[in-house]
Amino acid sequence: MRLFVRLITAVAGVVGAAVGVLLTVESAWSLIRPGARGLIVGPAAVRDALSGFSWDDAPVRIVAIALVVLGVVLLIAAIASGHRELRLHDPAPEVTVTTDRRSLARLVGHQVRDQDGVAGATVTAGSKRVRVKAAARFHESGDLRERLTSTAEHAVADLPLPSTPKVLVSVTAPKERR
Repeated sequence: MRLFVRLITAVAGVVGAAVGVLLTVESAWSLIRPGARGLIVGPAAVRDALSGFSWDDAPVRIVAIALVVLGVVLLIAAIASGHRELRLHDPAPEVTVTTDRRSLARLVGHQVRDQDGVAGATVTAGSKRVRVKAAARFHESGDLRERLTSTAEHAVADLPLPSTPKVLVSVTAPKERR
C-alpha cells in the first residue's frame, strides 16, 4: 500500500507542478503583454478547444466520472496509509505521548532475542496484539515458548499503554542441515 500511495503522490505532484508552472508562465506573460496571445497555450486556444464540448457529451461525463473515481481512490489511499500510532498514557494534561508500531516491535524483539536458546525472532506489533515468531537454536526447546511469552508480556506491560495488547508467541525448531 505504501508503494501505491508513494506512486500516486509522485504522479499527482508532477502533474500539479506542471500545471502550476504552466499557469504561472501564462499569468506572467499576460501581465507583461496584456491582450497578446498566450505564450504556450493561451486562453483563446483553450476556449476554442473546449467550445465544442457540452455537459451532455459522453467524453465530458467520462472525464468527470474518472476524476471522481480518482478522488475516491486518493481519499481511500490517504486514509489507509496513515501512521497508526499507539497512544500512551499522558504524563500531563497538555502532553500527548505516542509511539509507533515499529518501536514497540523493536522493544519486544530486542528482549526476546536476548533470551537463551533463541536463534532469531520476528516481531509485529499493533494496538490489539503483538506477534512473536521465534526460531529456536536447539531442537529441544523445552520451556522456550513460555519464557518468550513471559518476556514479551512483561515488555508490553512495562509500557504505559491504555490497553495491553494480547501477546502471541510461536517457536519453530531449527531446520535440518544436510
